[in-house]
Amino acid sequence: MNSDKSSDSQPSKPTNPTKKNKPTPKRKDAEAARNISSLSPGASKEEKKRLKEINKSRRLAARAAYMRGDENALPARDKGPAKRFVRNYVDARRSIGEYFLVLIIIVLFMSAIPVKQIQVLSIAMIYSSIIYSGIDGFFLSRKIKKLVREKFPTETTRGLGLYAWLRSTQMRRLRAPAPQRKPGESVE
Repeated sequence: MNSDKSSDSQPSKPTNPTKKNKPTPKRKDAEAARNISSLSPGASKEEKKRLKEINKSRRLAARAAYMRGDENALPARDKGPAKRFVRNYVDARRSIGEYFLVLIIIVLFMSAIPVKQIQVLSIAMIYSSIIYSGIDGFFLSRKIKKLVREKFPTETTRGLGLYAWLRSTQMRRLRAPAPQRKPGESVE
């Protein structure tokens, strides 16, 4: 009778029905199985190529809309009716700043000529253009702020002067968004 009690009191050996019955995979194999492409998980080469083409066409369309000046495609620094007015005002006038890069190249060649008078003239040209561009930027900034206050009384003028001056110093064909006014055209 004692033997029956002792066998009942001893815990029986647990049987695990969820035993894996296979060896543990190596770490590199497990990591390789988890590795999924960040572009398109589980996609074939053809699908990835198609997605890449779609993304490229979307980027090109967004860039074209940005260069046209579409309001939805513009970044925050270029959005709004006041900024559009400033861009149009700057694009409708000529300034020495847009010719600055060409002037620097001319001055570079002039300073290479071993004639003292030509070298002094080239230095005087570059410094006078820098001073003129700064003075022009100062007056342009004041004029822009005055016009924006009159035309858009609810808009803030903070940063518009610098925005106008920096745009006026860029070469016309390198401006982004692209100019919508030709020089001499009127701005509403």
